[in-house]
Formats: sequence, C-alpha cells, structure tokens
Amino acid sequence: MASEDELKAELEKLKAENAALKSRGSKGVSMKVSEKGGVSVYGLGRFPVTLYMEQWLKLLDLADDLRAFIKENEGRLKKKA
Repeated sequence: MASEDELKAELEKLKAENAALKSRGSKGVSMKVSEKGGVSVYGLGRFPVTLYMEQWLKLLDLADDLRAFIKENEGRLKKKA
C-alpha cells in the first residue's frame, strides 16, 4: 500500500494535470498527432478533423482562395452559433 507522502504526491500531480487540461480546454481548439501519423484538430465540432501533413499544407496554401469562396457565398452558407 502507498504511503501517505506518496498519496499526497500523486494527488498534487493529478491536481496539476487537471489544471493543465482545464486551461488547455479554454482555448477551444487543440491539436495532436493521430495514431496513424496525421494531424487531428479538436474543438471545431463533435469529432476531430484529421488530415495528413501534406493535406494540411495543401489546405493552408488555399487559405486565401477559401476565404474568398466563403465571402462570395456568404449568403448561402449557414453559421453555427
């Protein structure tokens, strides 16, 4: 069985992890490397958006075109609250 000092140390460790998770969650969006080596973005919707590096880079290269497309079609696009 763990000693009282070990239990206190574990409790402090868990409190620190909990605080870190809470502060990270306030950003709303987070990223991690998926099991298959893709980049998963969390916080955009119910499920993560996962693409491979090359796909993300291609999408980032299209950022200006994507912004223009959204602006041109703004009246037809729905907004999520």
